[in-house]
Amino acid sequence: MKNEQWADAGEEGMSSQQEVKVGMRGVWARAARYRGAVQALSALVLNSYFTQRITKGLPCPALNCYACPAAAFACPIGSLQHFIERRKVPLYVLGAVGLVGALIGRASCGWFCPFGWLQELVYKIPTPKLRLPNRFNWTRYVALGVLAVALPFFTRESWFCKLCPAGTLEAGIPMALLFADIRAMVGTLYWIKLGILGAFLAWMSVTRRPFCRWACPLGALWSPFNPVSSFRLRVEQERCTRCGRCQDACPVDIRVYENAASGACIQCMECVGVCPEECISVTSPGWSLADDRGDE
Repeated sequence: MKNEQWADAGEEGMSSQQEVKVGMRGVWARAARYRGAVQALSALVLNSYFTQRITKGLPCPALNCYACPAAAFACPIGSLQHFIERRKVPLYVLGAVGLVGALIGRASCGWFCPFGWLQELVYKIPTPKLRLPNRFNWTRYVALGVLAVALPFFTRESWFCKLCPAGTLEAGIPMALLFADIRAMVGTLYWIKLGILGAFLAWMSVTRRPFCRWACPLGALWSPFNPVSSFRLRVEQERCTRCGRCQDACPVDIRVYENAASGACIQCMECVGVCPEECISVTSPGWSLADDRGDE
């Protein structure tokens, strides 16, 4: 009798968990429809200008240039280089980045980054599209290690900031237009920066979020958190039919069923809403990374 009661209680618990999972899947599917609005709001908040005196020293959860005239927060990568140039351990910056990563992985890339939002908007331009595999997206770690860490350490200059296309768009161009003394300083490096920005803008129009996938050092910092963050995806492999709908909807062109904990995933939740089998859900940390890949 007691065993039957335990069995009934277990079944009720599993049923309750399933109901919660289905309910949360619906919540995130609906939320993904408004992701563009969240991205627009984030761009406004991060560049709200009027809070600069209070918030300018706080690293924001996105790649947003500190030098932008309207920027209300500090760029994490710019702040990282600031400490490295001075041969100091950037504990404050790494702590802020690590906290965001531990809580939501790379979700900031998918929901809050203004430059990521721009890439998605540019991709909507009706041009011939070029789908590229994510095989070589380790290059973002090269950008992090070389441009954001090694060169600033040895040269005491912020080399990623000097070349960053987001910085050129948000600060380089506006500052040159607004201030005559800045225009007088325009030289070869400025034109190189414009060339890099132009190349990425052209690339964005044909390939999904190329800067995020191959060049963003902030994405490289957050990628390792995806498998262990409190906010990540799970695919029920026994129900997945490999139809490819998730990849078609994905802003970074990944097949989420191959590895739901992939560091390339920006956790935008677009795949949750388009999956016809409803086998993609949001989960909390388990005891094994195998759970995230659905290899149970």
